Amino acid sequence: MHTREEKLAAFGRLLDVMDDLREKCPWDRKQTNESLRPNTIEETYELADAIIKNDKADICKELGDVLLHIVFYAKIGSETGDFDIADVCNKLCDKLIFRHPHVYGEAKAGSAEEVLKNWEQLKVQEKDGNKRVLSGVPDALPSLIKAYRIQDKARGVGFDWETREQVWDKVREELDELETELNRDDKEKSTQELGDFLFAVINAARLYKLNPDNALELTNRKFIRRFTYLEEHSIRMGKPLTEMTLAEMDQIWEEAKKQEEKTLPPAPPL
Repeated sequence: MHTREEKLAAFGRLLDVMDDLREKCPWDRKQTNESLRPNTIEETYELADAIIKNDKADICKELGDVLLHIVFYAKIGSETGDFDIADVCNKLCDKLIFRHPHVYGEAKAGSAEEVLKNWEQLKVQEKDGNKRVLSGVPDALPSLIKAYRIQDKARGVGFDWETREQVWDKVREELDELETELNRDDKEKSTQELGDFLFAVINAARLYKLNPDNALELTNRKFIRRFTYLEEHSIRMGKPLTEMTLAEMDQIWEEAKKQEEKTLPPAPPL
């Protein structure tokens, strides 16, 4: 690992390279906050992809790409006179110090749960109470992640189940209501009840300290692997999937599951 001096030198080198690119590269000179935004979103997803694959080398690379965008936005901010990278770093440090009074002040926090509870309360104080608890949840977040963040922020101010086991009654209630509307063939109400059911399941995952987005992505990848195995098997047989019976496909699907058990390493903790 590098020394503190080496780390500072590396960051300084990055800022120098950014200055050079902004001055000398036609493409970099042309970029704006708006033009960079789609690429930033893509780079963030690529980092998330590397993390879920537990690919350490790729995580390092993708972190660099995300860091490039942070430095790029700060460079543009310095050109307009609004802020520079020092302002970004200092504002972040000020926020972290304020939200960690158990480290930088006299407050006590004996567990991670206490830290998170204090965190949300301190965030409201930063805005003199004018910022609503849920106003910090970005509208553009994917719905599953947004639901988790909404629930987590509500929990931060005490709006939560007394015990996590209580959530299962809510999950069952919402499932029953969904089934009722589906049986009535009411699409509009079924859609609403499906949303309520998914919201309750996400709430259960949160209470049991499971990340539903990570869990769903693991299942997505698992399905892709098994379906690809099925598809490749059908190609070798010379029999298209559309001509196979469901029983035949199920048999190959089970083979795919057994192959995974033999060859796949344990999934990384998420």
